Amino acid sequence: MLVRSLDEVTGTDRDVTAETGTWRSRRIILAKEGVGFSVHHTIMYAGTETEMWYANHIEAVYCVQGEGELTDEETGEKHWITPGTLYLLDKHDRHTMRPKTDLHFVCVFNPPVTGREVHDENGVYPLMTEEG
Repeated sequence: MLVRSLDEVTGTDRDVTAETGTWRSRRIILAKEGVGFSVHHTIMYAGTETEMWYANHIEAVYCVQGEGELTDEETGEKHWITPGTLYLLDKHDRHTMRPKTDLHFVCVFNPPVTGREVHDENGVYPLMTEEG
């Protein structure tokens, strides 16, 4: 059994901030735990805009605090995200998040991230394994 608090992750190599300064992600469970998914607590900052496209991952995102606008870049459809809302990027959806207030999410990735991924110019995380 693994028990890990957010405080244990904060300030470690599992505590990642975007180079753009638009978000912070604390990776609670990573690929090295060997459970087939990763779990993150992510904060997206008010007044920012982040375009993402997880071409190699499926992500479920559950909002626990804040509000903002999510845009599906393929359809142009917009969704208002508030606490208790979950969105699933099950088709490797290109999307943009525009937080009105700081947004706090619990995110689950499959396949799991290693913690070394960095968004590329298209907002994509590369598919990485623990070995490389």
